[in-house]
Amino acid sequence: KDSDADDAVEQLFLVVVAIDFGTTSSGYAYSFTKEPECIHVMRRWEGGDPGVSNQKTPTTILLTPERKFHSFGYAARDFYHDLDPTESKHWLYFEKFKMKLHTTGNLTMETDLTAANGKKVKALEIFAYALQFFKEQALKELSDQGGSDFENTEVRWVITVPAIWKQPAKQFMRQAAYKAGMASPENPEQLIIALEPEAASIYCRKLRLHQMIDLSSRAPVNGYSPSDATGTGFTQAKEHVRRNRQSRTFLVENVIGEIWSELEEGSDRYIVVDSGGGTVDMTVHQIRLPEGHLKELYKATGGPYGSLGVDYEFEKLLCKIFGEDFIEQFKIKRPAAWVDLMIAFESRKRAAAPDRTNPLNITLPFSFIDYYKKFRGHSVEHALRKSNVDFVKWSSQGMLRMSPDAMNALFKPTIDQIVQHLSDVFDKPEVTNVKFLFLVGGFAESPLLQQAVQNAFGSRCRVIIPQDVGLTILKGAVLFGLDPAVIKVRRSPLTYGVGVLNRFVEGKHPPEKLLIKDGTRWCTDVFDKFISADQSVALGETVTRSYTPAKPSQLVIVINIYSSEQDNVSFITESGVKKCGTLRLDLTGTDASVPNRREIKTLMQFGDTEIKAMAVDVATSKSVKVGIDFLNY
Repeated sequence: KDSDADDAVEQLFLVVVAIDFGTTSSGYAYSFTKEPECIHVMRRWEGGDPGVSNQKTPTTILLTPERKFHSFGYAARDFYHDLDPTESKHWLYFEKFKMKLHTTGNLTMETDLTAANGKKVKALEIFAYALQFFKEQALKELSDQGGSDFENTEVRWVITVPAIWKQPAKQFMRQAAYKAGMASPENPEQLIIALEPEAASIYCRKLRLHQMIDLSSRAPVNGYSPSDATGTGFTQAKEHVRRNRQSRTFLVENVIGEIWSELEEGSDRYIVVDSGGGTVDMTVHQIRLPEGHLKELYKATGGPYGSLGVDYEFEKLLCKIFGEDFIEQFKIKRPAAWVDLMIAFESRKRAAAPDRTNPLNITLPFSFIDYYKKFRGHSVEHALRKSNVDFVKWSSQGMLRMSPDAMNALFKPTIDQIVQHLSDVFDKPEVTNVKFLFLVGGFAESPLLQQAVQNAFGSRCRVIIPQDVGLTILKGAVLFGLDPAVIKVRRSPLTYGVGVLNRFVEGKHPPEKLLIKDGTRWCTDVFDKFISADQSVALGETVTRSYTPAKPSQLVIVINIYSSEQDNVSFITESGVKKCGTLRLDLTGTDASVPNRREIKTLMQFGDTEIKAMAVDVATSKSVKVGIDFLNY
């Protein structure tokens, strides 16, 4: 396609809406294509939590006992919470369900999710309900703002996913969005799947000095610390942010921020570490001036080291004190009270800081205390005294008192994993000359994580945190939707190839692969590689191979596409090789003048977040196209 035709397509969308579908919280933001420098973050939500800024809403969803969508976010949580326990056990409540896409090895359209009451529902349905909810909210807000009904066709949607997700999970998100009616297989361009750290990186390029905090020049304290070095600058920045807080609109200047002038083009890199609720993933980029395009230097890596790990440690601590059998029962029998307890923990978790000296109090719900007495026959207080867990005491006001050390210990395993993973990335040969490390995502608000990263890497690079760090990805995703071509070079996450027959060569090919057909000796199951894992691919780059049918008389040719995480693959039967696409090309209907050696061209296009393949019969220019499919094979 030539660029003029492309521009015509771009103009059809009046607005770009990005959805940051997070493990713990979600939100959306949008920008009109006519004024791309204004990014609007969604309206405030009803019902926030103490100590949690509610620019985003919790990723929780409630279905009625008949399995129909009821509510999302705070509304879902509060409604579920107010139900009578006899009733609530019939309702289906889901939270933190996004992690299931990361942890399921063989994800399909049929994968189930388990509600708080133990009942199962298809994951695709839940994700589609959630996306449909955001779609309706956003369209309603746009319609209210413009005074007339906004049509879905006028919107380009962007949904963010972790870069370390495997291809099936990314494709699953797209299928859920189709089900929610955001786009359709006939019109796939309307929806872009963006990678979270990539979106953050795009936004970080635009940062001005007053919009970030440089950890190397201040002590990590919750919020801001007017230390002498940066005092005045930060107080002003704080005022500036406070004034803007009411408006929910962020101006993104059409420039590349000042700090980039310190980067030497071609050699300096920066790392974006996106630490959220479920996953932490990181990507290494290089900026190409003057237009500021990005080039990915090392394939995205990371793992399930999000702030959920801290909640999990808290749960282990409760099991240690009150017994695993009790906690399991309590979660099933009093699901709403368990949600309450985790909310109370969440607000204390956000108050944890390296230099904190006073204890953190966590209120235990009355039904916890009550149910424990019924279950065990003695009091919660007794359990604490007996448990030998030092740093946790009982306070007479009905609270767990945790010493700061106890709280920090809950963070330690997760933070250690993040630091370890970052060290591994820093040791890679491709990752030299790193000038900046941007810490983004909701978990980046934690002073404990900030300090750990600064202590470990502050001597190697400048550790920088954008203000409003929890919204970085959302804003970057909007920018990406306005200009998807900004990332010019990516690394392929997998090795791709095609299964073919080669002439059998004695000594080179294993004897068990020998296939004799019409007197010709073939080596079967050969993996013909198109691209290797971690190879650089430019945006829209195409790799072409030519094949001939094994028999001139074939009426149909079937080309199977395979992928693997390994670099050097020789045969499609090796472990880890997965079929992810099929091209069926009909060779009939050609006249006798066709040469007896037919040529079939196979093309694969890379460099986008999703991959396309095509086969052409050169003699007749018949062609078939296929998207790579990881869910249905």
